[in-house]
Amino acid sequence: MRIQERTGAGNNRAAAPVQPTTGERLPAPPRERKPALAALAVLLILVGALGATTLVLRAGERVEVVKVTGDIQAGESVGDNVDPVLVADDAGINYVKWTQIDALKKLKAKSKIYAGTLVIGEMFAAGNDLPAGKAVVGLSLKEGQYPLGIEGGDTVAAYLVGNSGSSSSSSSDDEANTSGAPIVADAVVNSVPADKSDSTISSTTKRITVTVDVSDAAALARAAAANQVALVKVPGN
Repeated sequence: MRIQERTGAGNNRAAAPVQPTTGERLPAPPRERKPALAALAVLLILVGALGATTLVLRAGERVEVVKVTGDIQAGESVGDNVDPVLVADDAGINYVKWTQIDALKKLKAKSKIYAGTLVIGEMFAAGNDLPAGKAVVGLSLKEGQYPLGIEGGDTVAAYLVGNSGSSSSSSSDDEANTSGAPIVADAVVNSVPADKSDSTISSTTKRITVTVDVSDAAALARAAAANQVALVKVPGN
């Protein structure tokens, strides 16, 4: 009887859960595949590689353009003050190509251009491009008849100096000389030769060109021919 009771008691027990043996792993849940993200990653890699290739190719697209090696005054041509340099090609900048240098030398600077400047087409125009009612007068002045440091773009007044009784001067010029009034009150300097390239009679004489009103050109030219002109810088520079 005792044996049967033990056996029956054993049958009424709940079965213990089976424990995994040492070293076994539970199966991992399957990973969710995302093909859209994989395709996007591949696309980004391709775009980056294409962009890098484009930059390398464009860096190799260089053109030979004109660079100024010496100051160019307003109204002057570049002459021999130029050198070729290589720059990255840019369609948004109107560089003057070195192959256009002969045509460039026939043009005149609109304003002063400093050494080291890369030339663009808008800096130059035809030499006879004068505003209406203006004239250009050339002056040959000795030291003392022009201020030191005078340069293209300066505004100057032209005074009559010397012998006011000279036969080459008109009565109106004499009145200007005695009254202290300038022949021209606001002439604009076009060009002043650099000391190193000055091809005038002496190192202290400069051939300076100025732009004046047409009405003042005759009086200034007469005074210049008699070597009776002095320039003075005035406000407006």
